[in-house]
Amino acid sequence: MTEIAFYTFADDPLDVARRVAAKAYGQGKQVMIYAPDAATADAIDRRLWTTPATGFVPHCRDSDALAGETPVLIGASADALRSADVMINLHHEQPPAFARFERLVEIIGIDEAAREPGRARWRFYQSRGYALTQHDMRQRAG
Repeated sequence: MTEIAFYTFADDPLDVARRVAAKAYGQGKQVMIYAPDAATADAIDRRLWTTPATGFVPHCRDSDALAGETPVLIGASADALRSADVMINLHHEQPPAFARFERLVEIIGIDEAAREPGRARWRFYQSRGYALTQHDMRQRAG
């Protein structure tokens, strides 16, 4: 069954997504960053290209010709990955096909507009029997 981790109260959800993707890539995992919204996909794409300045996470869009050879994909088509290791959700709803992944990461920002959909996703997964873990990002600050 898919392991689901919530990172809550994230000041910068894209930075959390970047760090989780980089860590998973470093562990040899295939990563799908679920971002069906074009603006969000563009933003995480830029972040992966520029941060950190001394590192690089090989990535591309799920529709790219190199998607089958790239360890980190951005988009909405989970079928583009060779193996379903980690999915990072950057959308306000639960992603389709999340259950075929070993791990799903949900990142919830600090604003109320992000928290309420996050609570709904928590209830959705919990009602279906998934084991959930929470990482409160406020405890990691400062």
